[in-house]
Amino acid sequence: MALKIGGLWEDLSIPGIAAGVGAIVLAPVLIPAAAKASKPLAKAIIKGGIIAYTKTKSAIAETGEVIEDLLAEVQAELAEEEELAESDLEAN
Repeated sequence: MALKIGGLWEDLSIPGIAAGVGAIVLAPVLIPAAAKASKPLAKAIIKGGIIAYTKTKSAIAETGEVIEDLLAEVQAELAEEEELAESDLEAN
């Protein structure tokens, strides 16, 4: 599909041209206003991300501690069972 410049030029109309010129004229006014209005929203999003990161980090640390405790308990139980099995073998 080739781009047809002639067809594009014919499709342009007065309202389309007026909208383009209006956008060019209003852009220097609207862009700073939109940026100023969006700053609190951006700050809130960043703040929420930091809070979520901190809470997730502490939750993962707590989960790691619980897993380490469980692992130590299981290893102790296995060592105890192994000692009991060895003492039973020696007794027989």
